[in-house]
Amino acid sequence: MVYLNFTDLSEEAQNRLLENSKKDVERKFGDSIHKYVKENYTCFETMIEEVALRNLYSYKYVFNI
Repeated sequence: MVYLNFTDLSEEAQNRLLENSKKDVERKFGDSIHKYVKENYTCFETMIEEVALRNLYSYKYVFNI
């Protein structure tokens, strides 16, 4: 679960969530993404960012008001 303060949904907080998601994705799927990138000649950073954005939707958020 991700705990957020409802009054702190700034761009900085959103970037922090995205960075955490990137680290999570790289830890979970890094090897398979590296393999896909090599086979399809794509950019690793772009792939990580795309998967990290989708990964944000799998989190459960708790907002403190």
